[in-house]
Amino acid sequence: MIDSTAQIHPSAIVEDGATLGANVKVGPFTYITKDVEIGDGTIVHSNVVIKGPTVIGKDNEIFQFASVGEECQDLKYNNEPTRLEIGDRNKIRESVTIHRGTIQDQGLTKIGSDNLFMINTHVAHDCVIGNRCVFANNATLAGHVTVDDFSIIGGMSAIHQFCVIGAHCMVSGTSAVVKDIPPYTMASGNRCAPFGVNSEGLKRRGFTKEAISEIRSAYKLLYRSGQTFAEVKPQIEERAKTVPELQLYVDFFERSTRGIIR
Repeated sequence: MIDSTAQIHPSAIVEDGATLGANVKVGPFTYITKDVEIGDGTIVHSNVVIKGPTVIGKDNEIFQFASVGEECQDLKYNNEPTRLEIGDRNKIRESVTIHRGTIQDQGLTKIGSDNLFMINTHVAHDCVIGNRCVFANNATLAGHVTVDDFSIIGGMSAIHQFCVIGAHCMVSGTSAVVKDIPPYTMASGNRCAPFGVNSEGLKRRGFTKEAISEIRSAYKLLYRSGQTFAEVKPQIEERAKTVPELQLYVDFFERSTRGIIR
């Protein structure tokens, strides 16, 4: 179903069965398949390909030459009906590629809201991305990667499959991430290593001095205390009972499977 207020350029192809909400705009030479749903106010510029099953929320903007919802590059993929879900108010810039999931995982690639994907970012199958993240030019996510809220991935960085990037992290450009990165961490290098707490980012997001101090203390336990992760983990879990900001560490520890960067 196509809302009567949607504006579709005559050269665009929108297959029967696609759903376009109110005030959706579709530019020249764009191709949208039948099993795609696009929410109100979303702008799709020229020469974009959107395949499904894909659901895109409200007020997104997708720039030219992006490929959204294409089947994945995993050699095990055998044309199963996997999905892509995208939230609201994301900006997907030129030549970004976002692939659907695989049945080897949840069959779903999922992206939250208010994210910026700069030119040539690649989001592979089964990735899960939170809200308000930034991916600079040529950032590359392999399959099954999780990136939590407010994280920034620098240009030309590559993230290994199944890695977890915690909330409020900042990964510098040209980094190679092969292990999980705990929340609040600044990381850099090939192979990626920690080099402090993203305190400036936390200040901008309204974290108090006391909360940032507690986060720094947890970081020092992880990286400067000389203790093993097994020794540090219960200490941070105990402190999180009275410091809500440290709960992100506890949740991260439960999801981490590749070990953390060192």
